[in-house]
Amino acid sequence: MRLKSAIWVAAYLRRCQTAGVFGAVRRRGAEEAGAVFVKVATLDGNAMLYVPAPQTVYDDSRPIERIFTPMSPQPVPETSVEERLVREIKFDPDAWVVETEDRAGMVRGRGAGLRRAGQAS
Repeated sequence: MRLKSAIWVAAYLRRCQTAGVFGAVRRRGAEEAGAVFVKVATLDGNAMLYVPAPQTVYDDSRPIERIFTPMSPQPVPETSVEERLVREIKFDPDAWVVETEDRAGMVRGRGAGLRRAGQAS
């Protein structure tokens, strides 16, 4: 059983706050199991978008973890990220959008059960 999306998002934002990183919920999704998208604004007009990794990457023995994969290897213009988010929300109206700010474009909060696909656990 996976952790509810609302609880995971709250924990992720708390972890960001503890690290001194601004973060906010841009769009509330389904409380129970909405997909979570993390936008990281690099404060230069670009951003990274981290999308949920395919289900085949998940480890059932670690239900608290959410695994993400970057939309692109490098930051892209924020307009591209916003266009992708619009498409994702049309496809899945239960999706969450969380936005943080980090000049390096890094997704924060591994302690909150977040890791990038391919990253060692």
